[in-house]
Formats: sequence, structure tokens, C-alpha cells
Amino acid sequence: MKKILFSVLCCSTLSAMAQAPSKEVLKYVKPLIGTARMGHTYPGATVPFGSVQLSPETDTIPYEMNGRYNGDVYKYCAGYQYEDQTIVGFSHTHFSGTGHSDLGDFLIMPTQGKLQLNPGTAANPETGYRSKFSHANEVSEAGYYKVKLDENDIIAELTATNRVGVHQYTFNNAGDAHIILDLMSGIYNYKEKNTWTFVRVENDTLITGFRQTNGWARTRTVYFAMVFSKPFKQYGHEKQDRQVYQGFWRKFDQSKNFPEMAGHNIRAYFDFDAKAGEKIKIKFAISPVSTEGAMKNLVAEAPGFDFDQIKEEARASWAKELHKIDVNMVSEDEKTNFYTAMYHSFINPTTYMDVDGQYRGLDMNIHTAKDFTNYTTFSLWDTYRAQHPFLNLVQPTRNADMVKSMLAHFDQSAQKMLPVWSHYANENWCMIGYHAVPVIADAIMKGNAPFNAEKALEACVTTARHRTYDGIGYYMDMGYVPEDKNGSSVSKTLEYAYDDWCIAQVAKKLGKNDIYEEFIKRSQNYKNVWDASIGFMRPRLSDGTFRQKFDPLKTDGQGFIEGNAWNYSLYVPHYPAEMIEMMGGKKQFAQHLDSLFTMHLPDEFFAETEDITRDGIIGNYVHGNEPSHHTVYLYNFTTEPWQAQSRVRMILKKMYRPTPDGLGGNDDCGQMSAWYIFSSLGFYPICPGSQEYQLGSPAVKDAKLKLENGKEFVVEAKNQSDANVYVQKVELNGKVLNRRYITHEEIVNGGKLVFYMSAKPNKRV
Repeated sequence: MKKILFSVLCCSTLSAMAQAPSKEVLKYVKPLIGTARMGHTYPGATVPFGSVQLSPETDTIPYEMNGRYNGDVYKYCAGYQYEDQTIVGFSHTHFSGTGHSDLGDFLIMPTQGKLQLNPGTAANPETGYRSKFSHANEVSEAGYYKVKLDENDIIAELTATNRVGVHQYTFNNAGDAHIILDLMSGIYNYKEKNTWTFVRVENDTLITGFRQTNGWARTRTVYFAMVFSKPFKQYGHEKQDRQVYQGFWRKFDQSKNFPEMAGHNIRAYFDFDAKAGEKIKIKFAISPVSTEGAMKNLVAEAPGFDFDQIKEEARASWAKELHKIDVNMVSEDEKTNFYTAMYHSFINPTTYMDVDGQYRGLDMNIHTAKDFTNYTTFSLWDTYRAQHPFLNLVQPTRNADMVKSMLAHFDQSAQKMLPVWSHYANENWCMIGYHAVPVIADAIMKGNAPFNAEKALEACVTTARHRTYDGIGYYMDMGYVPEDKNGSSVSKTLEYAYDDWCIAQVAKKLGKNDIYEEFIKRSQNYKNVWDASIGFMRPRLSDGTFRQKFDPLKTDGQGFIEGNAWNYSLYVPHYPAEMIEMMGGKKQFAQHLDSLFTMHLPDEFFAETEDITRDGIIGNYVHGNEPSHHTVYLYNFTTEPWQAQSRVRMILKKMYRPTPDGLGGNDDCGQMSAWYIFSSLGFYPICPGSQEYQLGSPAVKDAKLKLENGKEFVVEAKNQSDANVYVQKVELNGKVLNRRYITHEEIVNGGKLVFYMSAKPNKRV
């Protein structure tokens, strides 16, 4: 009987091991990629789409600005720059790859010796609790971060669950130890009165509280529950808020061992006696709703203090997600690029609700997500292009929940608009367009719509008819946004026209012919900012004339945003053939693309740019800014598709490297990474809302996409090498594919796509 039982247990264990995805793939994830220069990624611990992003802060901005705005806030969007040599502490919330800053909530820092409650400076870290560190003593992996803090010889280790950040600090020296909880510290909260905090000491191991900020998000509240693995012997906080000590509260000495702390500038500390080699652990849960919600999250996700177990669970969650695509590449570096891109694309959007489904809505009321996971961090001007189409393909359930989150946002919006750039129950109104629309349309048109599609269409239409929003009234009346009435007018006209085409496609599919006719007409508005006399899109004024003072190479004040006329004149993804005809036909258009990639820009164009390749520019092609991401694939609509093939491979090499400065621009919540993944696989969605992916030149040797419907889609590149960048022919399921695109249906139905590669172009295709 015992032998039988032992045999059953062995079989069960082996079965479980066989089902668990191999963690071998994790060695190809390097979160330090993009942490230098403009990549704006962070190296700390998180899980896929997790609420917590527990990562080190190296910036000096909040402490050395003297209450004044400093442009370096942009540099520290993720709180960390690889070139820095000191760490201030470890915070629990971060953006990944953005061009704007916020978050950085609840900074924790371990110290020893004399208690210092100011952070010090990068030049003189010994004047505060800041510490020097070396990259030689730094480990950054999927779900895990480790670093040695040189000032006190403390080893800091971080891991996370979805809603809980887990710290482990090894004090190599015996003596007085302090854990500092800095609630002043934050990314972008550079004004003294922009933060209000509350801390409550429940007992000698449990702390609760909240942090309210007025930064990029106008009003943002995050609650927490913090548990120590060891009781502290005493605690206190810095006396910074005069008003806290006024009135009846003067009856207490609140600075030390007083269980409630409140104010704008709270830095609390908790003291311990540390033995040499002792580990003190912290579990820190966050909630958008309440301290009670944070406690529920803590109990549900991290009931124990086994740091290594939680770390392995985080690693297992990453292994599971990364194995949605198994790839073989030409080199180990390219494999690192690929899986790190997948890692970055699976960080955002982030979960925004407690384990019981409760979350704070845009109306600041508490809501419950009953049939979906509620998400936040919607950088939609960036992510509608490739990030959301990538999730729609390989993470369809999550992407559908993201659409449901957008529709909930619409319901809670006083303006009755879909999100533009939203996070933490706030709409930031950053960038242009109404690009929740193509995300919703892409889901509906590709059959991933487990939500009320008619209600979704209504939300899209209502948003697109919002006359008071960013020039839409002019756009509706005049067919374009006039530059003398509303800036960045050409970019807005072009992006609105594309969004309108997306609405028209959904309306047609749902049989709403009146809506279809309205928006298919609006989708033609790109023609109204085309100046045939100069061959570029050009800003028009409210009297109908084109603006006279105009330079197609410049961006500022020329009617564009994050691009110039050379880039934006190519932004008609919904009508590429018509755009090409308008620009003189296929031959002339191909020459225009050639010039874009090869032209030499004047020196003054790079006045603020140290290295044009690193900052995402090749010729006048700006890969670091999203409006250009579809451009190279437009060669497919000319007689020279081989040009797309060679240039895609060139961009992959120049803009992505397995180094801290290896991203040619902000990763923008996964958009840059999603471009890399699609292009490496050999196809790209130039027009989300369409079923088509344009074919390029794959960088993989082979790849297997494991789809949610249980089917597999295999990509194989025969004769693959760095030299063989041209495609001789393509076969789909054993038959020659005599077109330059593949459809979404063909991919999700499973099958095999084979590229035959060569060092010479096939100009007969």
C-alpha cells in the first residue's frame, strides 16, 4: 500500500513539474535594459500586470529642487537612472517607460548607526539616509531585485505579489537598525503641500495608513498595510508639519512612540536591535480603497514571511506569461532583447482593484468589478498602435478586461468620455486623439468582445462627438482642426480621422449604417490638411488658407506633436493606398520613404540630442516617437516591399540592444517593446481595427505562439542570419502566400508561417 501511495505521489509531482513552465526563459529577461537615458524603465520587482512595482529610487529631484520645478523630473519618470551612484530607498509604485512622471509611493530605506531623517544628497550621501551602491553588487531579474547598500553594508532584496511588495534586509553588522518610511518622497510631487499622509501604528509589527497626492494626477489616494517580521523597539517621525502640533494635540509628544501621525511631510522611523547577519522582512500591501482593503490583499497574497517562496512564485508567474511565445533567435543577445521586450510589454496596464474586486473610480466613489479585472495606467496615444494589438493577440482575456475598464471609466466620467491617458482614478488628458477607440475597435473587429459591443460603440461615438474637447467642434464643422484656434492641429486632424475610421468599421459590423456613414465620411478628413503644392500635410487656418510660415522639418509651432511634416504626412494608416496616390504614386512615395530614412538633418535639429541613434532617430525617421512606428511597413504598398524587409531588420539592430541604454526612446508602457516583438515575428499591425498584419522580415529563427484558444501558430525563417534579411517567398500552411499581409483569423486558427530568407531581395514579389 505504501509503495502504491509513493508511486501515486511521485506521478503527481512529476505531472505538476511537467505542467509548470520552465524558468530557464527568465535568464533572458534583463530589466536593466532601458534604465539609462530615455528608456525610462525601472529595474525593480513586479509581477505581470501587477499593482506593485517595488523598485529603487536614485533621483535627487524631490530633495534638491527647493520647491521649484526642475526639468530633470522628466529624466526620472521611473525613479531610476543607471548612471547614478546612490540609492535613496525603495518605493512601491512606478511607471514603466513613460514620458511623464508620477507615483513613487511609500519609500522605505534601511539604515544603521545614527538616525538621519533627511535623504542627503547624491554628492554627500553620508549627510542623510541615502547610500552609495555599485552595479557590481546589483541583481535585477524578473520578479526579483537585489543590491548592496554600501554605507551600512546592508543587503536589500525585493520581490512582489500583485498587490504586495516584499522586502528582505540583511544587516551584516550588529547594532542599532532603522527602517525609514518616507511618505514625503515621490516622483513629480515637488511642491511641499502636494502630499498629505496618515500613519497609524496598530501594534509593534503592523502599520497602516494612506498617501494623498496632487501631482500629475490631480487627486490620488493610495492606502497601505505594512507588517514587520520582527517587533520594533520604538518608533517616531520627523517634526515637519507645524499645524500637526497645534491646538489640543500639544498635550502629547507626537514625535516619538505616538500611534498616529498625519501631515504633509511625514518621515517615520522604526528602530530595531540587529544581530550580525540578521534578516528583517517587510510585507507592504497597497490598496486604492482602504487600509482594510490593503490588509485583505496582504492576507490573501502574502500570508507568510517566506521571502524565497514568494520570490519563486513571482518568477513562476513570469515564466508562465513569457512562455506564451517560445523563440529561437540568431544570437543570445537577440533572445535577451525579445524576452525583455515581452517582460516590458506585460508590465502595463496594471491591476487596479483589491482582491475582493473593489476599486476607486473616476468619480472617486468605490466600485466593484464583478466580471472583470479592473486595470489602470492607460497611455493610449502610445499603446493603441502595437501594445494593445499584441495583448489582443496573446493576452485576449486581459485585453478584453482592459476594454471593460475603459468602459467603466466612461460610465464614471463627468464628461462622458473614454480614457485618454488615465491612471489611479484620474484622467490626465495627456497627448491627443481619442485612442481608446482603436483599442475597443480592434477587440471587436478581431472577435474578442465579451462585453456589450453596442454599448462600447455608443461610448466611442459619444467621445468622438464631444465638441468641447481639444478642437473636435472645429473638426466636426470644418473637416479639420484650424491651427489658429487649436494647436497641434494637423496631428489632431489626422489622428481623429483614423479614430473615426475605427468607429465606422465597428458600426458597419454591428449594422449601424447611420453611424457608419457619419464616421466613414469623417475618416476622409486627412485630405483637408494636405497641401499638394508642397507635398506635405500642413496646418490650415480658420479662414481655410494654409499657414504661410512653415518648415516641414520642424515640430514646434508647426501644427504637429512629437513629429514633423515628414513623419505625420505618412500618418493615414487606414487609407495607405489612397495616401500614396495622393503623394504622387508608388514610385514617388518609395523615394519619399527612402529620403526619410537617409536624409541628413541639420545640426541645429539635434541641439538637445547627444546621440541621434540612441535617442531613436535614423535619418529623419523617429523610432523613439510613436507616430512613425507604422512607417517602414508602408513600403509594402509600393513596388518595393524588400525595402521594408531590410529597414525593419536595421531598426531592430539599431534601436534595441541588451544594455541599459539599449532602447532608442521611452518604452512608453510597452509600445516600443511590442513593436520589437511583432517585427521580430515578421508581421505588424499598421492599422489596429483592421484584420491585417503587414509582413516584414522576421528576426526569429522560429517561434511558437501558444494562443489562449489552445491552438498554436508557428513562425519559421529558413536560412535565417544577420545577412539574410530579404524574403524570397512566404508560405502559410504549406501554400505560397501571394500577398504582403496575414490576417488575425489566420493566426488564431493556428498553423505555420514560413519565410524563406536570402541576402538578396526578390524584386519580382
